Amino acid sequence: MDFKIVDGGTITTPKGFKAQGVYAGIKRKRNDLGILYSTNPANAAGVYTLNVVQAAPLKLTKESILKSKQLQALVVNSGNANACTGVEGDKNARKMQELVATGLDIPNELVGVASTGVIGQQLPMDCVEKGIEMALADLSENGGPAFSESILTTDLIEKNIAVQVEIAGNTVSIAGSAKGSGMIHPNMATMLGFITTDAGIEHEVLQKLLATATDQTFNMITVDGDTSTNDMVVVMANGQSGVNIDESHPEWNKFVSAFTHVSEYLAKAIARDGEGATKLIEVTVTNGASFEEAAMIAKSVIGSSLVKSAIFGADANWGRIVAAAGYSGAQFNPDKIDVYLMGTLIFQNGMGVDFDEEAVQARMQEELIPIEINLHQGEAQARAWGCDLTYDYVRINASYRT
Repeated sequence: MDFKIVDGGTITTPKGFKAQGVYAGIKRKRNDLGILYSTNPANAAGVYTLNVVQAAPLKLTKESILKSKQLQALVVNSGNANACTGVEGDKNARKMQELVATGLDIPNELVGVASTGVIGQQLPMDCVEKGIEMALADLSENGGPAFSESILTTDLIEKNIAVQVEIAGNTVSIAGSAKGSGMIHPNMATMLGFITTDAGIEHEVLQKLLATATDQTFNMITVDGDTSTNDMVVVMANGQSGVNIDESHPEWNKFVSAFTHVSEYLAKAIARDGEGATKLIEVTVTNGASFEEAAMIAKSVIGSSLVKSAIFGADANWGRIVAAAGYSGAQFNPDKIDVYLMGTLIFQNGMGVDFDEEAVQARMQEELIPIEINLHQGEAQARAWGCDLTYDYVRINASYRT
Protein backbone atom coordinates (compact mmCIF):
# COMPACT_ATOMS: atom_id res chain seq x y z
CA MET A 1 0.00 0.00 0.00
CA ASP A 2 1.12 3.56 -0.70
CA PHE A 3 -0.41 4.65 2.60
CA LYS A 4 -0.40 3.61 6.24
CA ILE A 5 -3.35 3.05 8.54
CA VAL A 6 -3.30 5.21 11.67
CA ASP A 7 -3.78 3.11 14.78
CA GLY A 8 -6.76 4.50 16.68
CA GLY A 9 -7.38 7.12 14.02
CA THR A 10 -10.65 9.04 14.01
CA ILE A 11 -12.46 11.71 12.01
CA THR A 12 -10.25 14.37 13.66
CA THR A 13 -6.90 12.82 12.68
CA PRO A 14 -6.42 15.25 9.74
CA LYS A 15 -5.04 18.63 10.80
CA GLY A 16 -7.49 21.37 11.70
CA PHE A 17 -10.52 19.21 12.55
CA LYS A 18 -12.31 19.11 15.88
CA ALA A 19 -15.42 17.22 16.96
CA GLN A 20 -17.64 16.30 19.89
CA GLY A 21 -20.57 14.06 20.64
CA VAL A 22 -23.01 14.41 23.52
CA TYR A 23 -26.16 12.90 24.97
CA ALA A 24 -28.95 15.41 24.36
CA GLY A 25 -31.95 13.23 25.24
CA ILE A 26 -33.19 12.53 21.71
CA LYS A 27 -32.68 8.80 22.34
CA ARG A 28 -33.18 6.83 25.53
CA LYS A 29 -29.44 6.45 26.03
CA ARG A 30 -26.07 6.88 24.29
CA ASN A 31 -24.70 9.98 22.59
CA ASP A 32 -27.20 11.32 20.05
CA LEU A 33 -25.87 14.67 18.80
CA GLY A 34 -22.48 15.45 17.32
CA ILE A 35 -20.63 18.32 15.68
CA LEU A 36 -17.67 18.13 13.31
CA TYR A 37 -15.71 21.36 12.77
CA SER A 38 -12.83 22.55 10.59
CA THR A 39 -10.92 25.55 11.89
CA ASN A 40 -11.01 27.01 8.38
CA PRO A 41 -13.61 26.69 5.60
CA ALA A 42 -13.09 23.39 3.76
CA ASN A 43 -13.94 22.57 0.18
CA ALA A 44 -16.80 20.09 0.29
CA ALA A 45 -18.61 17.49 -1.80
CA GLY A 46 -21.53 15.17 -1.20
CA VAL A 47 -23.45 12.21 -2.57
CA TYR A 48 -27.02 11.51 -1.55
CA THR A 49 -29.79 8.94 -1.50
CA LEU A 50 -31.66 8.20 -4.72
CA ASN A 51 -34.90 7.83 -2.78
CA VAL A 52 -37.31 10.51 -4.07
CA VAL A 53 -38.49 10.97 -0.48
CA GLN A 54 -35.66 12.98 1.06
CA ALA A 55 -35.33 14.29 4.59
CA ALA A 56 -35.16 18.01 5.39
CA PRO A 57 -31.54 17.98 6.64
CA LEU A 58 -30.32 16.18 3.53
CA LYS A 59 -31.95 18.71 1.24
CA LEU A 60 -30.50 21.58 3.28
CA THR A 61 -26.97 20.15 3.20
CA LYS A 62 -27.18 19.55 -0.54
CA GLU A 63 -28.38 23.13 -1.01
CA SER A 64 -25.53 24.51 1.13
CA ILE A 65 -22.79 22.62 -0.73
CA LEU A 66 -24.22 23.62 -4.11
CA LYS A 67 -24.30 27.25 -3.02
CA SER A 68 -20.93 27.69 -1.34
CA LYS A 69 -18.94 24.61 -2.47
CA GLN A 70 -17.60 24.64 1.08
CA LEU A 71 -18.48 23.56 4.60
CA GLN A 72 -16.86 24.41 7.89
CA ALA A 73 -19.05 22.36 10.21
CA LEU A 74 -21.54 19.50 10.30
CA VAL A 75 -24.17 18.90 12.95
CA VAL A 76 -25.64 15.41 13.20
CA ASN A 77 -28.32 13.87 15.36
CA SER A 78 -29.43 10.26 15.73
CA GLY A 79 -32.70 8.84 17.00
CA ASN A 80 -34.87 11.03 14.76
CA ALA A 81 -34.63 11.28 10.96
CA ASN A 82 -36.53 14.58 10.59
CA ALA A 83 -38.00 13.05 7.43
CA CYS A 84 -41.58 13.48 6.18
CA THR A 85 -42.06 16.24 8.75
CA GLY A 86 -43.34 19.03 6.50
CA VAL A 87 -42.71 22.74 6.95
CA GLU A 88 -41.88 22.32 10.64
CA GLY A 89 -39.20 19.79 9.78
CA ASP A 90 -37.63 22.20 7.29
CA LYS A 91 -37.62 24.94 9.90
CA ASN A 92 -36.03 22.64 12.47
CA ALA A 93 -33.23 21.64 10.09
CA ARG A 94 -32.51 25.31 9.38
CA LYS A 95 -32.65 26.06 13.10
CA MET A 96 -29.97 23.42 13.71
CA GLN A 97 -27.83 25.00 11.01
CA GLU A 98 -28.35 28.50 12.40
CA LEU A 99 -27.56 27.51 16.00
CA VAL A 100 -24.23 25.96 15.01
CA ALA A 101 -23.34 28.82 12.67
CA THR A 102 -24.07 31.39 15.37
CA GLY A 103 -22.09 29.46 17.95
CA LEU A 104 -19.07 29.25 15.65
CA ASP A 105 -19.52 32.73 14.16
CA ILE A 106 -19.60 31.46 10.58
CA PRO A 107 -22.16 31.83 7.75
CA ASN A 108 -25.18 29.52 7.90
CA GLU A 109 -24.42 27.96 4.49
CA LEU A 110 -21.08 26.65 5.81
CA VAL A 111 -22.92 24.28 8.18
CA GLY A 112 -24.20 20.93 6.96
CA VAL A 113 -27.00 19.10 8.77
CA ALA A 114 -27.65 15.36 8.96
CA SER A 115 -30.18 13.28 10.87
CA THR A 116 -30.87 9.57 11.23
CA GLY A 117 -33.48 7.55 13.07
CA VAL A 118 -37.25 7.20 13.13
CA ILE A 119 -39.11 8.71 10.16
CA GLY A 120 -42.16 10.95 10.58
CA GLN A 121 -41.60 12.43 14.02
CA GLN A 122 -40.75 16.05 14.77
CA LEU A 123 -37.39 16.72 16.37
CA PRO A 124 -37.46 17.53 20.09
CA MET A 125 -35.85 20.91 19.52
CA ASP A 126 -35.35 21.65 23.20
CA CYS A 127 -33.08 18.59 23.37
CA VAL A 128 -31.39 19.48 20.10
CA GLU A 129 -30.63 23.04 21.20
CA LYS A 130 -29.23 21.82 24.52
CA GLY A 131 -27.08 19.24 22.72
CA ILE A 132 -25.68 21.77 20.25
CA GLU A 133 -24.76 24.10 23.09
CA MET A 134 -22.96 21.31 24.96
CA ALA A 135 -21.11 20.03 21.89
CA LEU A 136 -19.96 23.49 20.82
CA ALA A 137 -18.56 24.15 24.27
CA ASP A 138 -16.36 21.07 24.14
CA LEU A 139 -15.07 20.75 20.57
CA SER A 140 -11.70 19.02 20.59
CA GLU A 141 -9.15 17.19 18.46
CA ASN A 142 -9.89 14.27 20.79
CA GLY A 143 -13.64 14.37 20.21
CA GLY A 144 -13.69 11.89 17.32
CA PRO A 145 -14.85 8.82 19.31
CA ALA A 146 -17.68 10.74 20.98
CA PHE A 147 -18.79 12.09 17.59
CA SER A 148 -18.71 8.59 16.12
CA GLU A 149 -20.94 7.26 18.88
CA SER A 150 -23.39 10.14 18.48
CA ILE A 151 -24.34 9.17 14.91
CA LEU A 152 -25.27 5.53 15.63
CA THR A 153 -28.77 4.05 15.65
CA THR A 154 -29.09 0.25 15.65
CA ASP A 155 -25.36 -0.09 14.95
CA LEU A 156 -23.47 -2.37 17.29
CA ILE A 157 -20.04 -0.88 16.60
CA GLU A 158 -18.52 2.50 15.77
CA LYS A 159 -16.97 2.73 12.30
CA ASN A 160 -13.80 4.81 12.11
CA ILE A 161 -10.62 4.81 10.06
CA ALA A 162 -7.73 7.15 9.34
CA VAL A 163 -4.86 6.75 6.89
CA GLN A 164 -1.81 8.81 6.03
CA VAL A 165 -0.04 9.11 2.69
CA GLU A 166 3.14 10.93 1.71
CA ILE A 167 2.53 13.49 -1.04
CA ALA A 168 5.35 15.74 -2.26
CA GLY A 169 7.30 14.95 0.90
CA ASN A 170 4.45 15.95 3.21
CA THR A 171 2.09 13.82 5.28
CA VAL A 172 -1.54 14.01 4.19
CA SER A 173 -4.26 12.46 6.36
CA ILE A 174 -7.66 11.10 5.29
CA ALA A 175 -10.20 9.90 7.84
CA GLY A 176 -13.76 8.69 7.94
CA SER A 177 -16.63 7.92 10.28
CA ALA A 178 -19.89 6.27 9.31
CA LYS A 179 -23.09 4.78 10.62
CA GLY A 180 -25.26 2.16 9.01
CA SER A 181 -26.79 -1.12 10.03
CA GLY A 182 -30.23 -1.55 8.54
CA MET A 183 -32.04 -0.21 5.46
CA ILE A 184 -28.81 -0.64 3.48
CA HIS A 185 -28.96 -1.05 -0.28
CA PRO A 186 -26.80 -0.08 -3.27
CA ASN A 187 -27.12 3.29 -5.00
CA MET A 188 -26.43 5.27 -1.89
CA ALA A 189 -26.46 2.80 0.92
CA THR A 190 -28.69 3.78 3.81
CA MET A 191 -26.07 5.39 5.91
CA LEU A 192 -24.34 8.55 6.99
CA GLY A 193 -20.68 8.86 6.08
CA PHE A 194 -18.26 11.69 6.82
CA ILE A 195 -14.76 11.93 5.37
CA THR A 196 -12.15 14.52 6.29
CA THR A 197 -8.76 15.31 4.78
CA ASP A 198 -6.18 18.01 5.31
CA ALA A 199 -5.31 18.00 1.60
CA GLY A 200 -6.35 20.97 -0.49
CA ILE A 201 -8.70 19.86 -3.27
CA GLU A 202 -11.03 22.02 -5.35
CA HIS A 203 -14.76 21.29 -5.09
CA GLU A 204 -15.19 19.96 -8.64
CA VAL A 205 -12.25 17.54 -8.30
CA LEU A 206 -13.43 16.47 -4.84
CA GLN A 207 -16.96 15.82 -6.11
CA LYS A 208 -15.68 13.65 -8.96
CA LEU A 209 -13.38 11.73 -6.60
CA LEU A 210 -16.18 11.09 -4.10
CA ALA A 211 -18.63 9.96 -6.80
CA THR A 212 -16.09 7.52 -8.26
CA ALA A 213 -15.14 6.09 -4.86
CA THR A 214 -18.81 5.79 -3.89
CA ASP A 215 -19.61 3.78 -7.03
CA GLN A 216 -16.87 1.31 -6.08
CA THR A 217 -17.60 1.09 -2.36
CA PHE A 218 -20.69 2.57 -0.68
CA ASN A 219 -22.86 1.74 -3.69
CA MET A 220 -21.65 -1.87 -3.58
CA ILE A 221 -23.10 -2.89 -0.22
CA THR A 222 -26.49 -4.17 0.83
CA VAL A 223 -28.08 -5.44 4.03
CA ASP A 224 -31.79 -5.71 3.35
CA GLY A 225 -32.67 -4.10 0.01
CA ASP A 226 -34.16 -0.91 1.50
CA THR A 227 -32.94 2.59 0.68
CA SER A 228 -33.85 5.26 3.20
CA THR A 229 -34.54 8.99 3.14
CA ASN A 230 -31.47 10.43 4.87
CA ASP A 231 -28.46 8.76 3.27
CA MET A 232 -25.46 10.88 2.44
CA VAL A 233 -21.69 10.88 2.35
CA VAL A 234 -19.97 14.24 2.78
CA VAL A 235 -16.26 14.97 2.43
CA MET A 236 -14.42 18.06 3.69
CA ALA A 237 -10.93 19.02 2.50
CA ASN A 238 -9.40 21.92 4.46
CA GLY A 239 -5.89 22.10 2.96
CA GLN A 240 -4.08 22.36 6.30
CA SER A 241 -1.42 19.81 5.30
CA GLY A 242 -0.09 22.39 2.86
CA VAL A 243 -0.55 19.95 -0.02
CA ASN A 244 -2.82 20.93 -2.90
CA ILE A 245 -3.65 18.12 -5.27
CA ASP A 246 -5.71 17.30 -8.36
CA GLU A 247 -5.66 14.87 -11.29
CA SER A 248 -2.59 16.53 -12.82
CA HIS A 249 -0.46 15.91 -9.73
CA PRO A 250 2.15 13.13 -10.23
CA GLU A 251 1.07 11.47 -6.97
CA TRP A 252 -2.69 11.79 -7.52
CA ASN A 253 -3.13 8.02 -7.83
CA LYS A 254 -1.54 7.51 -4.39
CA PHE A 255 -4.07 9.88 -2.89
CA VAL A 256 -6.97 8.22 -4.74
CA SER A 257 -5.86 4.79 -3.48
CA ALA A 258 -5.83 6.03 0.13
CA PHE A 259 -9.17 7.81 -0.24
CA THR A 260 -10.79 4.74 -1.81
CA HIS A 261 -9.44 2.54 0.98
CA VAL A 262 -11.14 4.75 3.58
CA SER A 263 -14.43 4.47 1.67
CA GLU A 264 -14.11 0.70 1.22
CA TYR A 265 -13.27 0.13 4.89
CA LEU A 266 -16.35 2.05 6.01
CA ALA A 267 -18.57 0.32 3.45
CA LYS A 268 -17.43 -3.14 4.58
CA ALA A 269 -17.84 -2.18 8.23
CA ILE A 270 -21.46 -1.18 7.55
CA ALA A 271 -22.16 -4.46 5.74
CA ARG A 272 -20.58 -6.48 8.55
CA ASP A 273 -22.64 -4.59 11.14
CA GLY A 274 -25.95 -5.28 9.39
CA GLU A 275 -28.82 -5.69 11.80
CA GLY A 276 -28.62 -9.17 13.31
CA ALA A 277 -25.75 -10.15 11.01
CA THR A 278 -23.30 -12.89 11.88
CA LYS A 279 -21.28 -13.01 8.65
CA LEU A 280 -19.81 -10.65 6.06
CA ILE A 281 -20.40 -11.82 2.48
CA GLU A 282 -18.01 -10.67 -0.25
CA VAL A 283 -19.04 -11.29 -3.86
CA THR A 284 -16.34 -10.80 -6.50
CA VAL A 285 -17.23 -10.94 -10.18
CA THR A 286 -14.19 -11.31 -12.43
CA ASN A 287 -13.48 -11.21 -16.15
CA GLY A 288 -16.65 -9.33 -17.01
CA ALA A 289 -17.33 -7.46 -20.24
CA SER A 290 -17.60 -4.17 -18.31
CA PHE A 291 -17.52 -2.91 -14.74
CA GLU A 292 -21.20 -2.00 -14.99
CA GLU A 293 -22.29 -5.54 -15.89
CA ALA A 294 -19.96 -7.14 -13.34
CA ALA A 295 -21.35 -4.79 -10.69
CA MET A 296 -24.94 -5.66 -11.61
CA ILE A 297 -24.24 -9.34 -10.97
CA ALA A 298 -22.30 -8.75 -7.76
CA LYS A 299 -25.05 -6.54 -6.32
CA SER A 300 -27.78 -8.94 -7.39
CA VAL A 301 -26.14 -11.87 -5.62
CA ILE A 302 -25.31 -9.90 -2.49
CA GLY A 303 -28.88 -8.56 -2.34
CA SER A 304 -30.66 -11.91 -2.70
CA SER A 305 -32.61 -12.80 0.43
CA LEU A 306 -32.31 -16.46 -0.53
CA VAL A 307 -28.52 -16.24 -0.84
CA LYS A 308 -28.30 -14.34 2.44
CA SER A 309 -30.49 -16.91 4.19
CA ALA A 310 -28.42 -19.79 2.80
CA ILE A 311 -25.24 -18.17 4.10
CA PHE A 312 -26.81 -17.81 7.55
CA GLY A 313 -27.66 -21.51 7.50
CA ALA A 314 -24.22 -22.51 6.12
CA ASP A 315 -25.95 -24.06 3.11
CA ALA A 316 -23.64 -24.34 0.09
CA ASN A 317 -26.59 -23.79 -2.28
CA TRP A 318 -25.05 -22.77 -5.60
CA GLY A 319 -28.49 -22.68 -7.25
CA ARG A 320 -29.42 -19.53 -5.34
CA ILE A 321 -26.18 -17.80 -6.36
CA VAL A 322 -26.58 -18.67 -10.04
CA ALA A 323 -30.25 -17.68 -10.05
CA ALA A 324 -29.47 -14.28 -8.52
CA ALA A 325 -26.77 -13.68 -11.13
CA GLY A 326 -29.24 -14.65 -13.84
CA TYR A 327 -31.90 -12.09 -12.93
CA SER A 328 -29.37 -9.27 -12.45
CA GLY A 329 -30.05 -7.90 -15.93
CA ALA A 330 -26.44 -8.46 -17.05
CA GLN A 331 -25.76 -10.49 -20.17
CA PHE A 332 -23.59 -13.59 -19.78
CA ASN A 333 -23.47 -17.24 -20.83
CA PRO A 334 -24.33 -19.45 -17.83
CA ASP A 335 -22.64 -22.40 -19.54
CA LYS A 336 -19.30 -20.61 -19.40
CA ILE A 337 -19.17 -19.23 -15.86
CA ASP A 338 -17.35 -20.64 -12.84
CA VAL A 339 -18.69 -20.13 -9.32
CA TYR A 340 -16.56 -20.53 -6.21
CA LEU A 341 -17.73 -20.57 -2.59
CA MET A 342 -15.13 -20.36 0.18
CA GLY A 343 -12.52 -20.82 -2.54
CA THR A 344 -14.05 -24.12 -3.71
CA LEU A 345 -15.39 -24.58 -7.25
CA ILE A 346 -19.10 -25.45 -6.98
CA PHE A 347 -20.52 -24.63 -10.45
CA GLN A 348 -19.05 -24.96 -13.94
CA ASN A 349 -20.20 -25.58 -17.53
CA GLY A 350 -23.82 -24.79 -16.67
CA MET A 351 -24.16 -27.25 -13.80
CA GLY A 352 -22.99 -28.08 -10.31
CA VAL A 353 -19.75 -29.97 -9.81
CA ASP A 354 -18.78 -32.55 -7.22
CA PHE A 355 -17.22 -30.99 -4.14
CA ASP A 356 -16.80 -31.81 -0.47
CA GLU A 357 -19.99 -30.17 0.77
CA GLU A 358 -19.35 -30.98 4.42
CA ALA A 359 -15.94 -29.32 4.27
CA VAL A 360 -17.39 -26.19 2.64
CA GLN A 361 -20.23 -26.07 5.16
CA ALA A 362 -17.73 -26.29 8.00
CA ARG A 363 -15.79 -23.35 6.54
CA MET A 364 -19.03 -21.39 6.18
CA GLN A 365 -19.07 -21.02 9.96
CA GLU A 366 -16.32 -18.42 9.47
CA GLU A 367 -17.10 -14.71 9.64
CA LEU A 368 -16.06 -13.87 6.05
CA ILE A 369 -17.89 -15.71 3.25
CA PRO A 370 -16.24 -15.15 -0.16
CA ILE A 371 -18.15 -15.91 -3.37
CA GLU A 372 -16.43 -15.55 -6.74
CA ILE A 373 -18.07 -15.65 -10.17
CA ASN A 374 -15.76 -15.82 -13.19
CA LEU A 375 -17.66 -14.74 -16.31
CA HIS A 376 -14.88 -15.47 -18.84
CA GLN A 377 -16.02 -12.47 -20.93
CA GLY A 378 -13.40 -9.77 -20.54
CA GLU A 379 -11.18 -8.11 -17.95
CA ALA A 380 -13.60 -6.09 -15.81
CA GLN A 381 -14.05 -6.80 -12.10
CA ALA A 382 -16.50 -5.66 -9.44
CA ARG A 383 -16.84 -6.48 -5.77
CA ALA A 384 -19.85 -6.13 -3.45
CA TRP A 385 -20.39 -6.68 0.26
CA GLY A 386 -23.36 -7.69 2.36
CA CYS A 387 -24.34 -9.84 5.31
CA ASP A 388 -26.44 -12.86 6.13
CA LEU A 389 -30.15 -12.59 6.91
CA THR A 390 -30.90 -13.80 10.42
CA TYR A 391 -33.75 -14.22 12.88
CA ASP A 392 -32.44 -11.20 14.76
CA TYR A 393 -32.96 -8.93 11.74
CA VAL A 394 -36.72 -9.54 11.98
CA ARG A 395 -36.69 -9.12 15.77
CA ILE A 396 -34.84 -5.80 15.60
CA ASN A 397 -37.05 -4.30 12.90
CA ALA A 398 -40.31 -5.64 14.29
CA SER A 399 -39.77 -3.44 17.36
CA TYR A 400 -37.80 -0.54 15.85
CA ARG A 401 -40.16 2.16 17.15
CA THR A 402 -40.83 0.52 20.49
